[in-house]
Amino acid sequence: MPAVVLVHGLYHRPGHFAAVADLLRTGGTEVVVPRLHRGSLAADTAAVQAAVDALPEPPLLLGHSYGGSVITGVRGAGHLVYLAAFVPDTGESAAALGGASARLRQAIRPDADGSTRLDPALAAAVLYDDCPEPLAARAVALLCAQAPGCGRGVPSHHNWKRLPSTYVVCAEDRAIDPDLQRRLSARCTHVREWRTGHSPFVGRPDLVAGLVRELLAGLPTPSSGTSAR
Repeated sequence: MPAVVLVHGLYHRPGHFAAVADLLRTGGTEVVVPRLHRGSLAADTAAVQAAVDALPEPPLLLGHSYGGSVITGVRGAGHLVYLAAFVPDTGESAAALGGASARLRQAIRPDADGSTRLDPALAAAVLYDDCPEPLAARAVALLCAQAPGCGRGVPSHHNWKRLPSTYVVCAEDRAIDPDLQRRLSARCTHVREWRTGHSPFVGRPDLVAGLVRELLAGLPTPSSGTSAR
């Protein structure tokens, strides 16, 4: 079965996908969760590209929020999944597409070095409002500082134009405008809509893992006669 590469968003870490990764690995799926926050969209994309290139066959590539900008520029996937994510077209960046809510902007705090972080007192209500309190608290504790400029990066490739893709609209999202998500979803092959907040991988990992398993079942494998690359 093809592997899965999970790509987190701004301020997040690989650990935010731990519950989804554990569910998939229990079922025998190889899961890779690269670490971003490498200083630019280009550097983040290169980190994910290296993870994809190390796999023997095209993986399913899932990007959350800013992670959508990252997976847009990565070559060699079998299927792209945009989870409440940005789907940039030529010349577009996540920042230019907009959609960040007033509540999310209010939670951002600048640091002296130019980086930003999320106020932990406000982050849970924006990112994890529909998650059980212990899970939300753990997710907030994992949040980290974000280097400036990543959201203004423009992908050099736009692989949603060439690959099958699925967009998941999070209809109760308090961070990224669901109406923007619906407009971006028109760029993808398939669309799902969930009644969740911004981070179903925290509050509903079973939902995310179930979608991934469903999509993996439809991906070609080398044994079916399809070339891996």
